[in-house]
Amino acid sequence: MKKIKLLLILFVSLNMAARAEEGMWIPMLLDQLNLKQMQDLGLRLTAEDIYSLNHSSLKDAIVQFGGGCTAEIVSSQGLVLTNHHCGLGAIQRHSSLEHDYLANGFWAGSFAEELPSPGTTVTLLIRMEEVTAKILTGTDDKMNQLQRNEIIRQNISKVEKETIAGTHYDAKVRPFFYGNQYYLFVNEVFRDVRLVGAPPSNIGKFGGDSDNWMWPRHTGDFSIFRIYAGKNNEPADYSKDNVPYTPKNFLPVSLKGYMKNDFTFVFGYPGSTREYIPSYGVDLIANRENPLRISLRRQRLDIMNAAMDKSRLVRIQYAAKANGIANYWKKMIGESRGIKRIDAVSKKEEQEQQFMKWAASDPARSLRYGNLLPAFKSAYENYLPPDLSAIYISEAGQGIEIVKFAAGFRDLVKLSKNKNPVAADVEKAVKGLRKSASDFYKNYQPAVDKDVMTAMMREMGGKMNPAYLPVIFREIEKGYKNNYDNYAAEVFSKSLFADSARILAFLAGYKPAKVKVVEKDPVFRFMASIYDRNDKDLTPKMKTLADRIDSLQRIYMAGQMEMQKDRKFYPDANSTLRVAYGKVDDYQPADGVKYNYFTTLAGVMQKEDSSVYDYHVDARLKQRYAARDYGRYADRDGTIHVAFTASNHTTGGNSGSPVLNAQGELIGINFDRNWEGTLSDLMYDPSQCRNIALDIRYCLFVIDKVVGDSRLISEMKLIQP
Repeated sequence: MKKIKLLLILFVSLNMAARAEEGMWIPMLLDQLNLKQMQDLGLRLTAEDIYSLNHSSLKDAIVQFGGGCTAEIVSSQGLVLTNHHCGLGAIQRHSSLEHDYLANGFWAGSFAEELPSPGTTVTLLIRMEEVTAKILTGTDDKMNQLQRNEIIRQNISKVEKETIAGTHYDAKVRPFFYGNQYYLFVNEVFRDVRLVGAPPSNIGKFGGDSDNWMWPRHTGDFSIFRIYAGKNNEPADYSKDNVPYTPKNFLPVSLKGYMKNDFTFVFGYPGSTREYIPSYGVDLIANRENPLRISLRRQRLDIMNAAMDKSRLVRIQYAAKANGIANYWKKMIGESRGIKRIDAVSKKEEQEQQFMKWAASDPARSLRYGNLLPAFKSAYENYLPPDLSAIYISEAGQGIEIVKFAAGFRDLVKLSKNKNPVAADVEKAVKGLRKSASDFYKNYQPAVDKDVMTAMMREMGGKMNPAYLPVIFREIEKGYKNNYDNYAAEVFSKSLFADSARILAFLAGYKPAKVKVVEKDPVFRFMASIYDRNDKDLTPKMKTLADRIDSLQRIYMAGQMEMQKDRKFYPDANSTLRVAYGKVDDYQPADGVKYNYFTTLAGVMQKEDSSVYDYHVDARLKQRYAARDYGRYADRDGTIHVAFTASNHTTGGNSGSPVLNAQGELIGINFDRNWEGTLSDLMYDPSQCRNIALDIRYCLFVIDKVVGDSRLISEMKLIQP
């Protein structure tokens, strides 16, 4: 008995679970799991203040922005703050050479000037509820994973439909702890979201990709939108008759600042973490998947960046695309380095050894868990070859812009090849393609994409597992002797898809009889070979293998929770609303190096380099700095703070999340993690993991003193020091 207790203590220590900062917690469970600890650390709110069904609470001011960021409501008229990089797509779509909102910024002078942003949504949580029993009804341990998944799928569909019947709400059921628990989320999804303000890129993206994921940071990473609603303050499609949304709650904005060790918490929608996977999974991600993705993305970025450096138009067209590629490219580099630095694979192996000793000490446990590790090893070994091939398909083949665009024509081809094509269906497909073509070619440069195609084909043809290489490469080898430059040049010279005028003219006069023109087009043929290999071969094979891993992971997760009954487990992030908490803190990234926990405007001036696009400094910013004209936004030390670090556990999806003080007041907008701490998606290192937040006072300083937009400042509830 003493031996087992010792094993449990060792297992907990290996998991590094004792630190308060680790975890992304379900808000409705704070009272049960975390509230006392949070209050001991400094929180001055109740659990009901944070999440409540009975009255307005902080949750009513937190929204998911688009599909991958968070935003916060900061006024009674639906004004929301998020990151500049979260709003970048909308800002870019409104930009042109005549109205370069990326370079110059955008500020609406009135409600009437706020710009509709089609496709941008915000999602507001109404309530959440555990529904595990309902979702697992009809399942048992004797079923294979395929049977279990189908029953669960049917149960989820039933619960979601029944929940929203007769309402305007949306409902989603999400798995937690790898399918050991399920929660229902009832949401409102607002579809009329308008751009209100954005700083110029030399503030909102200062430091660019060079500083991304790095500390110290000096980026004014914010943008401003507004939620509009229709009748009864409910979600509605865009209409000039819609009015600003009246929220149940909005966040007060604090000018008090912060000190080291002050309590903070982040409320947002973290995207994805994998904290409980075995050593084989960590090794796969850090040492096999990441290096391949990094290499392929680096090549695409080099081509895009070179083109953007030569042309202002290309910079406008490709800013958001390059940002999307670069963001996780650099994150993966930091993640893999962090995993190696703390020897995470070995730590996981130690945890597994202790788990297996615990399992072996009881016959029933041995029967259930005794073969888990060998089964994991076999499953991951089988998964690796198709997994790497699928990365080549997604990052290289589908990383060619024109290939992804041409994929949208597959439905039209299918409809046209019916024995008796339905004219209305064909016309609807053509209409949709005309719209997507207009959007696509507005931000497309064939010369850039041709260079990307050449580079990506060279990678696929030379390094991809031949067993999974798309069939088109056999033709290229035979007809072009693997001269990918010549092949790409010919494809782009002959294809309809390489010329916006030709494709739009073709669609304008399209009849089903013309389907052969599409099928024979060299871009379409290349695309079809890429997607066929993925859809017909790789995806089915990988799904079977992934189901096996998922089944093992569900059992392993249950075993970890059984072994550590007294431990408070937090579920992996899955784009649902969570609370993370910690403290304002500095860190030491290397021997002899210690970083302060905040940066100031002086650092912006120190980084200025007019020869480097990412380090241009806005002239108005320089004027305010020279005059030390900071207004009420200066810190008690007399400087303007730009950003700060804290030990809140965050990940992708937390971009734009509010960073709140002990009173629930907004003190910052989360926008990044430090590079050394990006391993936190797989393992949390308390000495290195820091979230990076924009100081809300810098945001207000830019709006008020640099831009001079008092209209927006007057909407917010400012809390004075």
